[in-house]
Amino acid sequence: MFSIASKVPSVLYKSASFLRLSSTLAFIETSPEGKVLQSSLSALNAANQLGNPISALVVGSNANAASEELRNKIKCGNLNKIIVAKNAAYDNFLPEMLTPLCTELLRSDQYSHFIVSSSSVGKNVLPRIGALLDYQPICDITKIVDANTFVRPIYAGNALATVKCPQDKKLISIRSSSFPSIEEGANEAEIVDAPLMESSSLGTQWEGASLVKNERPDLGSATRIVSGGRGLKNKETFERLVTPLADSLHAAIGATRAAVDAGFCDNSLQIGQTGKVVAPDLYIAIGISGAIQHLAGMKDSKTIVAINNDPEAPIFQVADFGLVGDLNEIVPELTQKITK
Repeated sequence: MFSIASKVPSVLYKSASFLRLSSTLAFIETSPEGKVLQSSLSALNAANQLGNPISALVVGSNANAASEELRNKIKCGNLNKIIVAKNAAYDNFLPEMLTPLCTELLRSDQYSHFIVSSSSVGKNVLPRIGALLDYQPICDITKIVDANTFVRPIYAGNALATVKCPQDKKLISIRSSSFPSIEEGANEAEIVDAPLMESSSLGTQWEGASLVKNERPDLGSATRIVSGGRGLKNKETFERLVTPLADSLHAAIGATRAAVDAGFCDNSLQIGQTGKVVAPDLYIAIGISGAIQHLAGMKDSKTIVAINNDPEAPIFQVADFGLVGDLNEIVPELTQKITK
């Protein structure tokens, strides 16, 4: 009789814990002006696929503008709360500043999942949160099977691993190119203030940034990309061939690591395993042999066009269309015809 009665509170306790652990916290990155980034709209879509109520965390001086955008321009039925941390200390997403706030929120029994884009911010914050909470992060997922099971690439994208996570809290970063943006619309999410946190005692401070500014589409979310590799030989040829073609297509410009290391372009344009991962509708590879590290960053593109003078180049194995010949003749002719 005693043994039966003693089990009842245990069952009730587990049920109550399950009910509490049923929400998702999504971290939302914003531009300096407070506009929600495309990668975070993808993260919000991933959070929505889990089916749990969602709390979105926005931080920085312009967090109020981001919260209004989330509530008035985003159609997300599961979004029921927007947590706003309006504090200039969060403006540049320093992980030493963000981690204590995210950790404090996740200590609550309310959240079962934490979702962030696999951006530089996400890659900085997620391991720190995992270390402080003693949970193993699940990084760079490309598919959500269910609330406990996820798919992520391994071996430079040559294999996909299906991972089942038994942890009470799942700390997840998503590959933005694998999840479309959340739909536009509106919702009735409640806007609340984040808890106040003490200033970091680590002595980290923001000194400044030197950024390459241009009017081209953002490389991570562009629908068209023209990319150059080692076969372009030098910076002058890169600019003479790649830039006009990208202009004619209103496309973003990318590059291989070899091209970046050789000084053809800025390292912010690097695509590959150690650069950005992209999945545009159209990817034009000029003078790119197709090393496995580069393919890991672009092989999910909808249509791949390869231009190379080596018919045995590995890039042709993944290309939908291939042009074999002299880059200095093919690319200007292609640019001219597209412009017309």
